[in-house]
This record gives sequence, structure tokens and C-alpha cells, in this order.
Amino acid sequence: MTLSSVLYKIPVFVFSLLLFLSTGCQETDSDRTVTYTIPEQPELATGYNPKPGWEISEFAVAAANPLAADAGYQILKAGGSAVDAAIAVQMVLTLAEPQSSGIGGGAFLMHWDGTELKAYNGRETAPSSADETLFLDKNGDPLAFSDAVHSGLAVGVPGTLAMLKAAHDAHGQLPWDELFQPAITLAEEGFSVSHRLHEQLAGEERLTGDDIARSLYFDDNGDPHPVGYNLQNPALAQILRNVSSDGIDTFYGGDVAEDIVARIQNHPRPGTMSVEDIRDYPEQDFETDAICTPWNRYRICGFPPPSSGHLTIMQILGIMEHLESPAIPLQDFVPTADWLHQFLETSKLAFADRNRFIADPGYVDPPGESWESMLDSEYLAERASLVGESATEQAEPGKPGRYATLFGSHPAQTEKGTSHISIVDREGNALSMTSTIEQGFGSRIMSDGGTGLPGGFHLNNELTDFSRIPIDEHGQPIANRVEPGKRPRSSMSPTLIFKGDTGEFAASVGSPGGAAIIHYTAKTIIGMYDWGLNAQEAIDLPNFANYNTPSSLLEESRFPQEVIEALQEMGHEISERELTSGIQAIQRIETGFFGGADPRREGIVMGD
Repeated sequence: MTLSSVLYKIPVFVFSLLLFLSTGCQETDSDRTVTYTIPEQPELATGYNPKPGWEISEFAVAAANPLAADAGYQILKAGGSAVDAAIAVQMVLTLAEPQSSGIGGGAFLMHWDGTELKAYNGRETAPSSADETLFLDKNGDPLAFSDAVHSGLAVGVPGTLAMLKAAHDAHGQLPWDELFQPAITLAEEGFSVSHRLHEQLAGEERLTGDDIARSLYFDDNGDPHPVGYNLQNPALAQILRNVSSDGIDTFYGGDVAEDIVARIQNHPRPGTMSVEDIRDYPEQDFETDAICTPWNRYRICGFPPPSSGHLTIMQILGIMEHLESPAIPLQDFVPTADWLHQFLETSKLAFADRNRFIADPGYVDPPGESWESMLDSEYLAERASLVGESATEQAEPGKPGRYATLFGSHPAQTEKGTSHISIVDREGNALSMTSTIEQGFGSRIMSDGGTGLPGGFHLNNELTDFSRIPIDEHGQPIANRVEPGKRPRSSMSPTLIFKGDTGEFAASVGSPGGAAIIHYTAKTIIGMYDWGLNAQEAIDLPNFANYNTPSSLLEESRFPQEVIEALQEMGHEISERELTSGIQAIQRIETGFFGGADPRREGIVMGD
């Protein structure tokens, strides 16, 4: 039996122990320098792979890929802050989980330093020459969604690196250049292709159309490299080395910016981004105000628009507070039909408001002059009165703040991709960050940064988060339509939770999953702080969602037939889907922290 075949059978919790043993004996250097060691890389199972949960006393990092979690762990071990660790994690995710996030995309970051809560907005922006006709064909009809995604039109100006630099300037402890060592080392020496990455590549039809991607991920026959293949990315290593030593201007200017623009403008369906659009991106204030909302003895803090995550989550939770809770909401770790009915109906109401009101606040005024109007208790009670004993097909938006909007409703369209990171450092700084390139592998366009070396990074397709049509069927403009320099609406929901009476940090949580991020995060919050589950148990709960459509989604093979039949008797149209979340959570417990990682993906939690 080979070593690789033995490692393949090792469960994830044993893998995390191996990672700990491979790095855990390192002591913090007096000069606080990072000496990165590549950990063992056993092959991970795919599909639903149960996780044990991790009890940790001092500090913890939860990330969607074991190599990324280990990079953050080694940074924390060397005396780094939560932001330092997040930078190292994100750079490794760019390499090892390229289908989900990276330096070619954007991110939202929430940070708590024990006293002050700050939010950092690294959302991508539309080029200065983009307008509401961006995704319309010559006849004025919207492009097919897949055609819009797989094009230069879809690429927004990347924001992740610039936002992380701003956060590091405020909260970093270790030097900027040391935080890139793990990703540079792995990019140069190679890492083992995981099951998840292999399967994503095997199911991807358009990526081979990009010369860089084809030569990086596929063999001469056009087949994706097998699980365990040592994948090297010299171009990304060089780009990160330049950013680490000479700063983010090497990314937002010079060869990298010129190559990004060339790839976009020379695509068969070209975009209009300019070098000036990229160069000007860092010249902004990345800090914004979080929104904190009381709920069930806690204070839930999340991101404001252009994220729709926090407002929609808290509308769902707030409306449900005004309903009489079923006597049995959870049975054998499965939500009951009565409870699911309430959740799915309140989701319809919340998504109706989301689709009408929420967009980039630089372009759209909030209803009632405040986003908080959407969370007003009287308004939510009014919305709760619309929840009956039978399912509705579709909810109408309300009038928060008695706001008579002229906006039309954003039509439903696909959102995918994304990765989530939760971190608590030894000083008690807590972080929740969700990052994305939108679809799997983004726009399917890669850039080598002008290095001429093999490999590179993926460009996002974030602009397809805008409405492809600028007006609705009644001729009303849609709030989330394309406009120059505008940030597309997002569902990303990085969340920090605090005890309502003491203000003490309670948890960091978030998930990938497109629009279902909202449901996944809400489910986990309810599980931990309404049903008394630990983070892992709450993450493990079956997934469910409704986007204000007649059909509600339940995670395939996770619900008893009697629950499905009971919902159908209430009038729900049920569709069973995979619903692959990627939730990460770290919660404070009496002895320190308890971390959970989603069994539906390959993430783990590490710490001391």
C-alpha cells in the first residue's frame, strides 16, 4: 500500500492533527518573523465528509482549504494578528481554491479589536465606461446569462488586495511581505490538487478556452490533472512576490494592470475596463460602518449595502421573532415542517425587499433615508402578519419607512462561487471575511500579470451580480442596474456576533453559496443561538432556501419524506438540490473557542 493511498483514507479531523503536529512545535520568534513550512497534504474526501468540530483555547482560524487554514495558523503562531492571518489565508486560497476567490476578485471584511468594530469594503467596481446597456445585445435584449458570465464584459475592477492592504495598515502586526511567504512557497514548489479542485475542473466546459488555464490545469489531452498532481504556478508566485516586496501598486499599475486590461479587451466578447480604472481603485476609503442589530439576547453585526446579506438575514430573523414559534422547531437535528414553513415564507418577504431596494449606496438612497428602516420592529411585525398557514407563490415588496420607491424589482438570476474565513487571534481580535470571484473560476479569463510565466490568477465575473436589464416590465429603473463605477449588489454575509448584555464577542460566521449565503448564515446563527447547538452541529444542519419564487429548495437526501410531504400539503413546491454551502464558524465557549467547518467542503479549523 502506498503512502498516498493511506493518506487518502485519513479523515479530515486526523488531517488537521497532522497539520498541527507539522507546525505546532514552532515557537514564536523574538523578532516575529515567519518561517513557513509546507504541511503534509493528504488527499481529502469529497462530497459530505463529517467534521468533528474543534475545541481550542487561545486562537483559531477556519478556512475552506486545509493549506489555507494552515497558512493562517502558522502566521498566528508567529505572533501575527487576525488580519495578518487572513491575508496569508486569502493568498493561499487564490492558489489552492482558485474556483472560488482570489486576488482577481473582491471581499468584505469585518474586524473587532476588543473595543471597536470596523468593516472594510473591497467589492469590485464597474469600469468608468460601463453603463446600463452593458449586458444588452444590439436589439436591446439581455444577453444569455452564460454568455454574459463568460466574457470580458463581466469583469469588475478587483478589490481584494487593496482592501486587505488598508486593513493591514490598521490592524497588522507582522510585516506585509512576510504574509505572502506561504502562498509564494506553495506556488513555486507546488501543492497537491485536491478532490474538490479536480472535480470542479472536470465539470468545467469553458475554462479550456483560456490559454493560460488550459496549460495550467489540463494535460495535453485536455483532461484535468489528477488528484494529487503537484500543481505549480510560477506566474502567481512572481506577482505575489512583487506585491509583497513593492506593494499593491505593482498589481494596480504596470504590467499586471496592462495584462488584465489586454485579456479583457481582447476577449471574443470584450469588456471596456481601462488601466486607469484599475490604477484608481486603491484611491478610496475602504472603511465603512457595520450594521448591528439586536436579536434574541445577542447583537448581530454584518455588512451594509452593497451587501444584501445582513439586511436580508435580519429581516428573516426579525420577521420570525414576530411569529409564534412552533412547539417543536427541530427534531433529530432536522428542522420540522412547521418551522420550515415559517422560514421559507419569511425568506420570500425578505427577498422581495432585497430585490426592490438594495444596491450600492453611492448610487441609491436607502428607503426611509436609512437602511435600518428595513429592520424596524413595527415594519417587520407588519410583514409577519402576511405569513399564513399556507404557502404563497411570491411575496410583494413592502414599504419600509413608508418609502414609495420608483424602483422596479431585480429579476432572479444565478449567483455562485465565494469562500469564507473566520479567525480569532491570541489578543482577542476577531475577523469574519467573505471573498469571491463570483462563478466557479470567475469569467474563465486568467491573467499572468504580464510575467510571461505559466499560470496566473482568475478574473472575476462580478458584474453579472448587477441586473442585466436596467428597467423592469413596468418601465421602472432597477436599483441594482449597471452604472459607471458602481459596485454590484452582493449576498456575502460576513458576520460577527456579540452578547447583548455584555458586548462580549460570541462568534464569527459566514459562508459561500451565492444568494443562499443568506440562508446558510441565518441557519447557523439560529442553530447556535436559538437552538443551543455548537458551531459544528449548527453548520451540519440540512440546508434550505427560497429566493421569493414558488419553488423552495431543500438539501438533497437530508429531509425525511414526511417533512417534505407536510410542506407540500401546506402548498409549498419543493425541489431537492445539492445546496453545497461552505460555512465556517468560530464561537466563544467557557474554555476558549469552538470551531466548525462545513462537511460539504474541504475546510478545517486550526489553532492552539
